Parts: sequence; C-alpha cells; structure tokens
Amino acid sequence: MPLARSLSVTSLSGLEDWDEDFDLEDAVLFEIAWEVANKVGGIYTVIQTKARMTSEEWGENYFLVGPYVESNVRTQVELIEPTNPALKRTIDKMNASGCKVYFGRWLIEGSPYVILIDVAFTAWSLDSWKSELWELCDIGVPWFDREANDAVLFGFLTAWLLGEYAAQSEEPPHIVAHFHEWLAGLGLVLCRHRQLPIATIFTTHATLLGRYLCAGNVDFYNKLANFNVDKEAGDRQIYHRYCLERAAAHCAHVFTTVSQITAIEAEYLLKRKPDIVTPNGLNVKKFSAVHEFQNLHAQSKNRIQEFVRGHFYGHLDFNLDKCLFLFIAGRYEFSNKGADLFLEALARLNYLLRVNNSDVTVIAFFIMPARTNNFNVETLKGQAVRKQLWDTAQTVKERFGKKLYESLLVGQLPDVSKIMDKEDFTLMKRAIFATQRQCQPPVCTHNMLEDSSDPILNCVRRIGLFNSSADRVKIIFHPEFLSSTSPLLPMDYEEFVRGCHLGVFPSYYEPWGYTPAECTVMGIPSISTNLSGFGCFMEEHIADPSAYGIYIMDRRFRGVDESCNQLTSFLFQFCKQSRRQRIIQRNRTERLSDLLDWRYLGRYYVSARHMALAKAFPDTYMYELNEPTSASGFRYPRPASVPPSPALSRHSSPRQSEGEDNDEEERYDEDLEAEKDRVNIRQPHSLPFKNKTSAVSAGNGSSDDGEKN
Repeated sequence: MPLARSLSVTSLSGLEDWDEDFDLEDAVLFEIAWEVANKVGGIYTVIQTKARMTSEEWGENYFLVGPYVESNVRTQVELIEPTNPALKRTIDKMNASGCKVYFGRWLIEGSPYVILIDVAFTAWSLDSWKSELWELCDIGVPWFDREANDAVLFGFLTAWLLGEYAAQSEEPPHIVAHFHEWLAGLGLVLCRHRQLPIATIFTTHATLLGRYLCAGNVDFYNKLANFNVDKEAGDRQIYHRYCLERAAAHCAHVFTTVSQITAIEAEYLLKRKPDIVTPNGLNVKKFSAVHEFQNLHAQSKNRIQEFVRGHFYGHLDFNLDKCLFLFIAGRYEFSNKGADLFLEALARLNYLLRVNNSDVTVIAFFIMPARTNNFNVETLKGQAVRKQLWDTAQTVKERFGKKLYESLLVGQLPDVSKIMDKEDFTLMKRAIFATQRQCQPPVCTHNMLEDSSDPILNCVRRIGLFNSSADRVKIIFHPEFLSSTSPLLPMDYEEFVRGCHLGVFPSYYEPWGYTPAECTVMGIPSISTNLSGFGCFMEEHIADPSAYGIYIMDRRFRGVDESCNQLTSFLFQFCKQSRRQRIIQRNRTERLSDLLDWRYLGRYYVSARHMALAKAFPDTYMYELNEPTSASGFRYPRPASVPPSPALSRHSSPRQSEGEDNDEEERYDEDLEAEKDRVNIRQPHSLPFKNKTSAVSAGNGSSDDGEKN
C-alpha cells in the first residue's frame, strides 16, 4: 500500500488562499482534553505550547476544558471567577446540580482560561450514564476499566457543560468544540446525538488499535488494509475504547490527525479519512537561544563530560574531545521506539570503528523510565571519586600557586623541584590509587527491579557491549527521566539534549515525534524514520533532509536487517565528520526551527476550526479550502554548499584546517547560506487578534524573532 498524498492539505503553501478576515466575534472555542493542566503524555505538550497562539486568535472566547486534579491545580492553575456571564451561570447551575466545576487561568505562556471538572465527585452517576451510553450507542463499558469509566464521566460532564452554555447564552452562539483523543471523544458523540448547536472537531494523536497492534510485533503498515479491526480490538480487550474512538471520529464535523502516516492508519482502522492533518508544533522562542545555541551546546557538553569522567573512572582511556554523545529518549516501548534497532546498530558501529582504527568514541545514552529501587552504588561512587580528584587537584593547585607567588615576590624564579613537597605527592598518589577499579563501568545507572527480564539489558548482554576498554561504543542506560536535582546527572532534559551531538529515534510506531522536533529547534541533528509523523513531514518539506542534519531511515519498505544497516551507515558517517562539519550541520539544523513553530503549524488548526464552523453553520460561515498544486509545494532546497557528509564526496566537507590552501575548493560562507535558506520560508501568518493587549505583545515577540534571524 503506497504512502500517497491523499489529504486536502499537504503543504504549508496549500493554506495561502484562506480568508484571514474570518469573523470570530460571536464565536467561542472550547478545547477539551484529558491532559489540560494534567500531564500524562505528549498531548499535554501540544496543548500547552499551542495555548499562546490560540489565545491570541480567540482572546477572551477561548476556554480549555479538562479534569480537576488537585495536585496539579495547586501548582499550575490560579482559580478565579468566570468573566463571561453565560459561562458563570453555566458553572453555577452545574455546581448547584451536584457537580464540582472550577474556573481559572492556567499559568503557562498565554495564560488561557481553564474549566476543570471533578469527575470523581460525580461518580455516583456512573451506572446511569453507562446505561444511557448503551441505549444510545450500544457501547458497553466494563466495570474494571477505570480509564474508560473516567472517559464516560468526563464525556457526559463536558456535554452537559457545552449544552448548558448554549442554553444560558442570550443570543445563539457559534460554539466550536475541539476534542482530543478517545478519552474526551464521548462528549463529542453526545453533543451530536443531542443536536447541540456546536461545530465539533476530533483529533486523534495516535489510534488506540494502532498502538496495541504495533506493540505485538506485527507487520503493521504493510498489512494495514487486511486487519479485522473489530476482532483485533476484541482480542486485546479494548473493544469498548475502540468504539468510543471510532464513534467520535465519525460524528465529528471535522476529523483531524497529526501526520500523514497516522492519517492512513486512521483511514483503515477508524474507517474515516481525516479532513486535514494538524502537525504538532513548538514555541521555538522557548528553545532557541538567540545567537547562543552553539555556546550553550559547548556548556552542556562540558557538564555531560563531567558525568562521563566519573562514570568511567579507572577506565577513562579515551579522549573526551573526540567523544560523541548520542541519545534516545521517551516512553519505554522497546520495539515501538526503536531501541532494539538502535542497540543492534551500535554493535555494528562498534565493529566498524574498531576495524577502521578510529580514535572516535561513541557514548550512547538511553533515557527511558523503568522500574528501579535506587541509584547504582558503583555509579554514585564514580561521581564521588571524580569530586574527590577535583578537590585534591584544587588543593595542590592552591599550594603550588601560593609558593609560586611568594617566589616571584622576592624576584626569584621558583625551583620546580622544591615547589611541590612530599605531602603534595602523597595527596596525589592517594587520589590516583582511589581511581583503581576492578570491574567494568556499569551499563545501568540504577538498580533495576526486573534486571533479568529487562529488554535493553538483555539486548546489551546479547550484543556484548559492556563498556570494556576495547570497545569504541559505550552504553549508559538511565532508567529515569532527567532532573536538575538528581545527584547523578543534574541536568534538565533540554540542557542534556543541547549537550549531545545526535538524537537517534528509529521508531516503528510514532504518530508525530516530539523528541526529534525538540532536537531540531535546539540545533541538534537527529535520526528519524519514514514511519514517524516528524520524518514524513520533514521529507515532504525539505528537498534533502540529511543535508540539514535530519536523517530519515526507511523502515517502511525495508526489512529489519536492511534498516539496521542503514542506521549503522548514518552513525558511521556521522562519526567521520570533523568538528567543523558538525558545527556547520548544527547551524543548518537550527535554521529549520521555523518550520516547527506554532506560528506556521498553527495554520492547520485555524483551518480546521474554520472548516468546522462552515459545516455546522453554513448560513453564517462559508469556507473553501483550495487543493494545492504540485508547483506550490513548500520545500527547502538543498543548501547552497554541498552537504557536510564525508560519504558523499571528497569535496563535500569544509576545510579541515586553516593551513590548507586549495583555492579550487569552494569556501563555506555561513551568513550567505543562512540568508539563502531564509528566502524559502515566508514570514509568519498574523492572526486576527481579539484584543489589543495580545496584539501588542505578539508584535513585540515577532520583532524579537526578526532580530534573531
């Protein structure tokens, strides 16, 4: 089954003809998701980062709806009284009827209004609502599925909220309700069944059945058309969840998903073709350090090097200046996230580096949370030994400096043989003896609760990469999310990513992929696949992604062994790059950050909302999306100079040193190349602001970004 361009919007320039003066004065937007002010997964990041742009577009008429979780509300939400009279009457009436509904501002960028519903407070209605769901939709929810029970409560309460708001409004409002994922989807189904005057949008960020099928090691994408979806869902005991998701997709005025690859998946599994693809973006200003991202990379790399010095104490027989840091991060889904392929490729890379007598050392970090009970004692000891060595060196340095200073004061050159006494040598010898180690540096930084059955550790045992001196590839498995308060590796995730050289994400199932996107906006090259939404998006909009540090593996039309060889080749060629080539590549990668900015990708969401309004209220709104022609495709061309990869040609890289004077080679001009790249991306779309304050602040933000470019 080919991966065809089948949707109405396939490029950014496909949206250039829409009406920017779409009247939203009497329209209200409710965005409903289980992850509003409640971090569970990636949808939280989508909503949180998109909030500023949506608030600027809708102003006081934008409300996020989510569950009330007290621990989150204490730290993230400022509870206030509703400013909208109709909404205040709605919340008061619901609270008087036995609900608990809270209103406030979410303390994130954009400060959007949030409506938080306490689903546990209305659990007494669960049985009656489940009976109603069965009578209306023939969907039965088992008592033991707590997540599905929460979805039922949340769905009925959100439908109640929206219906009550429509009834309390003095004039019939034009309401847009955007539902994310199956947990919120029941509210949409009820709105349509009750024929409420609401334009509905449903976005699936990953299909339920797709995630379960991929976890079962099936040839998912090549057999997509052949699955008996009802049987597969029933076999996995998720049929009731699948029915809720499918019903929401079919009832919505507009159905969207986050990538082209997930759109094809949804068409076969949910039996509806998405109306538009809404890719996930980021607030690039948050990640991009103006003119300083290369310096930040060096600073963060130094902190990672300090950790490595401690972790490999006694076996630090490699040059840290010729050491490359690779990483993979995310949920611990061994096959779906491609950790299995990454480990196999590292074993092959280790062989290539050894037979080619390379002086490069690769340290691969696996940042995936697993069940542990504490830090590994040997790992903590390594950091203590490193600190002790540092303290010893500082003590000797102070004594040496004092004697040197006193000698110079009296006008004499110091006697080097006397400037360090016996005590200094004793201190240094004791420090050296403390670094002696009888065992290999540990692979895992923590004590695993299920060590014998852990997929990563078992794979490491199979391929034999135990951090020995002979190996050019070392592995560090950190089974916990990074934190600046950790006694082991005190770095936040963003700081850690900045310090690495390459992110490796060979995922088999990745509807979008925020990890490579975050790498891109921080100027860090990454490896992705053509089965991830991010990889497909970059392939579509960049003529030569690898020239910009976006390596895209083929996991769709190649077997596992072929894909592994391709990944090994990418890694080996990256190891052969010089330091200057890597700097040039990071510059190119960082310039792609504009492609992932919500100022651009937010257009898709705007288009989806306009489409929903036109479908729900055809007498008031009219909207027609033009099919983009192939000539108007939005694509970054190849860079002005040849891509910095030694594999391409002898002349593909910039100069290795200042001493080379071959004038026939074209000199690399960073400013000139950057200017040519900027021509290929238009200025951000200016949204129709609903209040002057937002417009002024947004204008200032655009000015800052302009100065950066």
